[in-house]
Amino acid sequence: MNQRRKKEKLISILKGYGSLMVAFSGGVDSTFLLAVAHEALGDNIAALTATSETYPEHERDAAIAFANSRGMKHLVIDSNELDIENFARNDTKRCYYCKSELFKLCRKEADKLGIAQVADGSNVDDLGDFRPGRDAAKELGVKSPLVDAGLTKDDIRELSREMRLSTHDKPAFACLSSRFPYGTTITRERLGIIKKCEDFLRELGIKQFRVRYHGKLARIEVLKNDIARLMEDELRDKVVQKFKESGFTYVSLDLEGYRLGSQNEVI
Repeated sequence: MNQRRKKEKLISILKGYGSLMVAFSGGVDSTFLLAVAHEALGDNIAALTATSETYPEHERDAAIAFANSRGMKHLVIDSNELDIENFARNDTKRCYYCKSELFKLCRKEADKLGIAQVADGSNVDDLGDFRPGRDAAKELGVKSPLVDAGLTKDDIRELSREMRLSTHDKPAFACLSSRFPYGTTITRERLGIIKKCEDFLRELGIKQFRVRYHGKLARIEVLKNDIARLMEDELRDKVVQKFKESGFTYVSLDLEGYRLGSQNEVI
């Protein structure tokens, strides 16, 4: 099935919902879903963005700006993930606890607004990775229309480009809790360290990256074509200095480069 036919199928699925609340992070997938839902259902949609220490301000601001630009109903609600039972201890079900909280918030607000369904932005490619948040979605009756329409990440990026969505080439993003190996406790202080370091890499113009937390050691993942750039003396020295000022003792560069789900490689 070609991309445009997949979009037509998605529109048909969305129209069948009647009304929809989208769990909206402002990323590539949820932005595309929200835009198409608006096309299919008009004002019978709403978006909910949950903010916390694990969700950077620049992502929140981008989500707010997009919803405002389209005149969409958009709820921004504080969700202190570190207070969620079992979340901070960071076992392999961390994403399940987080998504359960998010989807319960979405369902609560959807009920207040008389909205029939809640949906997330999962796509077909997500089915091939370890995603305990998918279990939470199933348990709470959350729809995944991008999956049901057979849309992959590449499909979504290309269709987003055709729709002139600025997110079509936005780097993949995951909440900051994903920077910690399972079993490493997540704290506000540690999240702050990661945030400072990632903000610095962003200021350097590096688009796709992760700073993985391994105690006193930082493991930097960047795209392979950025590895050589980070090894240049002047830039390398700046990164090392900033990371050490932020709280790390050792700074390493992962020679395998950035890849999705690298923290799941130990499972």
